[in-house]
Amino acid sequence: MKNIFYASLLMAFVIGCTAQKKNPPVFTSVEIGRVMAEMTELMIHDITNPPLAARFFSYACLAGYEVVAQNNSAFKSMHGIVNGYPELKKPDSIDGYHYPLAAVLAMLETARKMQPSGERLLTFRQQFLDSCIKIGFSKKAIAQSQNYARAISKAVLAYAKADGYNKISNLPRYTPVKGDAYWYPTPPGYMAAVEPYFNTVRPFFLDSASQFIPPPPTVYSTNKQSAFYKMLHDNFKQGEADLSDEHRLIAAYWDCNPFAVQNDGHLMVGLKKISPGAHWLGITDIVCRDTKKTFNEAMFIHALVAMGLMDSFMACWDEKFLSNRVRPETAIRRQIDPHWRPLLQTPPFPEYLSGHSCASATSATILSHYVGNSISFTDTVETRYGLPPRSFKSFNDAAAEAAISRFYGGIHFMDAIDEGLIQGKKVGEWVITKMER
Repeated sequence: MKNIFYASLLMAFVIGCTAQKKNPPVFTSVEIGRVMAEMTELMIHDITNPPLAARFFSYACLAGYEVVAQNNSAFKSMHGIVNGYPELKKPDSIDGYHYPLAAVLAMLETARKMQPSGERLLTFRQQFLDSCIKIGFSKKAIAQSQNYARAISKAVLAYAKADGYNKISNLPRYTPVKGDAYWYPTPPGYMAAVEPYFNTVRPFFLDSASQFIPPPPTVYSTNKQSAFYKMLHDNFKQGEADLSDEHRLIAAYWDCNPFAVQNDGHLMVGLKKISPGAHWLGITDIVCRDTKKTFNEAMFIHALVAMGLMDSFMACWDEKFLSNRVRPETAIRRQIDPHWRPLLQTPPFPEYLSGHSCASATSATILSHYVGNSISFTDTVETRYGLPPRSFKSFNDAAAEAAISRFYGGIHFMDAIDEGLIQGKKVGEWVITKMER
């Protein structure tokens, strides 16, 4: 299925541009989508966690967008907008390049250098360049575009290296907080907490990861009359056995858990799923095609959504490891039913806020502003993974469904979902504010 999908994209690209051999070939959002799809498959292969996946996407898209901004005055540089981003000059010694091709190659070069299995992108890059030759690119244009891409990628990688992520490994190993109210690793994998120090990384747009502080989570209690117990009981009643078929489908559609595993005898087998950020960037690709955004417009929108996602995960993770709240699975087994289990596997980090809610609201806010408030679309991102497409009347409708899916799946309390949507929207609005000052 995957090979057929990519082959169809390549064929569409070749057919669409063959008639233009006498003129510079025209790139569209399709080329960006192809790179993003390859990056997504690589992250699935590497089991990349959601915050880190957003970081990879962000810098790759930033590199592509930098090339666009240097060659089209309608798109402004991120210098002076994004925290600490330097003013990058267009290389004077490089001419005869095709800047959309250079932008795509800059994305690939950045992703190749940042992702653990990045060398796997070399095969795709060669296939892509072969297709460029077939549609009329000269060897000089390809070579100079590659040189341009390497120069921009090198500068963006230096900027990425300074964001502080490489210092996290030197910090103390995270130890779960003691007490029934706090998060503890959950079955079946009992994995260690993921990215407990992600809030120490430099954000793109936010002043800090704690810029928007949500209200504290509902206070933990074993009192059956308490607000927490009532919320806990709602999760218990919404357990796997009582879910409707539609709610099961919604939970599965938005699962996006790269850490899901299944017992296979004495082994734990990873299921390897798409990340939440990859899902929303897949939606970004779909709507950029549907609304016929130009290559430049699509590159801008992809970059903004990707960087907004990273900031959203930072803000979310800041609260997760501040409140360290227990997951429903742990609390229900302790207080109500020791055999209860959620429909979805609980991901390995604290509960409050819901990362899906934050990331979805941020993405929906940015897409609503730059694509349209009432854009109907059909989300086919998960069809490659065996799930049917879902249609939505707006980005906010999709975000709301992604958020509530975490309740249906049994892995989040409702206050984490509701406050996550609010938090994510604040981050998205801040990204827009910074871009339009």
